[in-house]
Amino acid sequence: MIIGVPKEIATGERRVALVPEGVKALKKLGVDVLIETGAGVEAGFTDQSYTDEDAKIASSAAEVFNSADIVIKIAPPQVGGPTGNEIEALREGSAVISLMKPLDLPELAAQLAARKVTAFSTELMPRITRAQSMDVLSSQSTIAGYRAVLMAAMALPRVFPMMVTAAGTLRPAKAFVIGAGVAGLQALGSAKRIGAVTSAYDTRVAVREQVQSVGAKFIELDLDTGDSEDKGGYAKAETEEFYIKQREELGKHVALADVVITTALVPGRDAPLLITADAVRKMRPGSVIVDLAAEKGGNCELTEPDKTIMVNGVTIIGDTNLPAHVPAHASQMFSKNLTTFLDHLIADGKLVIDREDEITAGTLTAYEGEVTNEMIRQRLEGNG
Repeated sequence: MIIGVPKEIATGERRVALVPEGVKALKKLGVDVLIETGAGVEAGFTDQSYTDEDAKIASSAAEVFNSADIVIKIAPPQVGGPTGNEIEALREGSAVISLMKPLDLPELAAQLAARKVTAFSTELMPRITRAQSMDVLSSQSTIAGYRAVLMAAMALPRVFPMMVTAAGTLRPAKAFVIGAGVAGLQALGSAKRIGAVTSAYDTRVAVREQVQSVGAKFIELDLDTGDSEDKGGYAKAETEEFYIKQREELGKHVALADVVITTALVPGRDAPLLITADAVRKMRPGSVIVDLAAEKGGNCELTEPDKTIMVNGVTIIGDTNLPAHVPAHASQMFSKNLTTFLDHLIADGKLVIDREDEITAGTLTAYEGEVTNEMIRQRLEGNG
């Protein structure tokens, strides 16, 4: 069996799905590894570093797709670039594992099924104990939360920590994080380590202790959140009436912050609007918003995906792929997640599809010509 790793062609993507250390782990499973030349260069991994671990180098993406039994990627299969159409490049009977944006791109699962390609979406990894080491979303969110703080610190026209100097005392920056999931908690911890006064809000009151554990103040709003968490640990969508009141209350805290980092997402839906244009106008000039929900429309009304803009002196950063800014460690974590997942899927050098297994069934989106995930099928039927 051959596991193939093509170079990523998505715009701005600098990560690679497998690092040299991961080759060693896969070889123990009784498989060969074929990686496209230059696939790891932008993440800091040379072809030589892969051949040192007994991987083979392919001269082109076409060679990878033609030869691989399992293709592993970061971004969903793409259309365009030097590879042409990665969906059509996948040969019948092969498998692909990557981020698939399954609820945003349900047609991708249908296209892969039509080609009789077995597909696994890493975003659908169940949030269960034995799958924690395979959780790509958590590992990449960790990097995103860290990077968001660095970007905010660079854009802010003041220092983060309090400084007592001969020239006077500099007050610490105030960092407010909306959404205390993995990215939010990492942002809080990172901001705290470089000296900011930190606080956070989340509809899930259950995360209060986690917020406090990283030295931040948990902000409660005068809202009835009720059962605001789904079985996967994500925040549930709320009513528009709820969001209107929430925006009013959040605006008061946003106005006091030097840095606001938003991370609020609901799977399969546009990002909830949490910061209005009016709230931005009430922020102090020089303040910074880093919107980690920019790819799904943004939590801030003024966010522009993949752009940094300034409105009334407030900088709004709408980068949609922060992990790609830290490609070495983001790739290392992604690679570890995938090699652990492949260890789960491969037995005696062969891919084993056990649809009774929660991890396999949960991530499987296309198999034997059929879309296997019920949520994706509903989206395709217009019912999701």
